[in-house]
Amino acid sequence: MVGMRKSIHSKEQAALRQALKQIRGKAGFSQTQLAEKLGKPQSFVSKYESGERRLDFLEVREICAQLEIDIDDFGKLFERFLGESQ
Repeated sequence: MVGMRKSIHSKEQAALRQALKQIRGKAGFSQTQLAEKLGKPQSFVSKYESGERRLDFLEVREICAQLEIDIDDFGKLFERFLGESQ
C-alpha cells in the first residue's frame, strides 16, 4: 500500500501483535517454547509481542507453521483485530 505507516506503534502493528499472542496462547505455547520451535531466543518472541520488533511476512508465516495455524486463518484473525481497533 502506498503511504502505509511503518511505525511499530500503528493500529495495524497492534492488531498483528494481538493476533500473534492469541494464536500462541491458543496453541498452548509459552514464549520460550515457541522460540525453541523457531530456533530463536525467547527475546525474539518477547520483542515482537511487545512491539519492540517488527516481523516480515516470512517470519509470520513461519510462526503460523510452527503453531499449526493456516496463514489464511491467521489473516482473518488479524483483520478481525484490526476492525476492532478502528
